Amino acid sequence: MSAPDQPYTLTIARSAARALKQNLPEKVAAAVYEFITGVLLENPHRVGKKLSPPLAPAYSARRGTYRVLYLIDEDTRRVQVTAISHRADAYRT
Repeated sequence: MSAPDQPYTLTIARSAARALKQNLPEKVAAAVYEFITGVLLENPHRVGKKLSPPLAPAYSARRGTYRVLYLIDEDTRRVQVTAISHRADAYRT
C-alpha cells in the first residue's frame, strides 16, 4: 500500500480520451483536462461524489454541464477516468 501523502496517478480510458479529443467542445475539453490533471489528482474523494449502484464504486465530478466519471484505487493511489460526457448521458447504463 502506498503512503497517504503520495500523489495519485492518472489513467484515462480510451472512450474518455476520445471524448476529450473529439467529442467535447474545445473550451470544455480544456477545462476538463485541467481539472483531471490538477484538482482531481490532489483529492479525488473531495471533488466528486460516490455514485449509487449500478454505477458504484465510481465517482462523478461536475464540470459545467459535463460529468467526469472515475474510479479510485487506494492501494495503488491511482485515479482512472472512465467516461466524460454530458450530464444527460453520463449516468445511462
